[in-house]
Amino acid sequence: MSGRWCSRMPQEWGTFVNHEVKVTGHDNQQHEGWVFTVDPVSASVVLVSFQEKGGACVKVVLGHAVREVQVLREGDEEMEKKLKSLFTPTCSQSFSAKELKERKESLRSWLEKNLIPVIDEGDVLRVANVLTISAPYGAEQCISSNEIILARVQSLVDSNPGQKDQK
Repeated sequence: MSGRWCSRMPQEWGTFVNHEVKVTGHDNQQHEGWVFTVDPVSASVVLVSFQEKGGACVKVVLGHAVREVQVLREGDEEMEKKLKSLFTPTCSQSFSAKELKERKESLRSWLEKNLIPVIDEGDVLRVANVLTISAPYGAEQCISSNEIILARVQSLVDSNPGQKDQK
């Protein structure tokens, strides 16, 4: 696909994710690899090349330097998992939908028991309109611009007795 790479919509860039591509720059330099992601702000392409020895090389091609992106091979579900595993901590645990629901309910109950105002907004718990907690509902998933509230809620999340056995 040729054309102005930077002028494309993020949805178009998303069609390249998990595919093996050849990126040609304005200077005719070429880079090949599997697209892990495309930055929606800068249009930069994150390419992963797997080494024969088992490692991987990650290269970022800046969006303004991209002239053309050509798909060499379409990725499959196995490649998607392989790419994601590169950037997922080994200690990270995946939870089933049922386990996530149980973790969310346990945390919501624990926060309410501790008189913390919490609203269930689908996949996210909102605390006092200043903090959000997303799946898998641990202290690391707490997001807030207020550092004092963030620290206190994270401490409370870590002390949730309902999630000690689920870690």
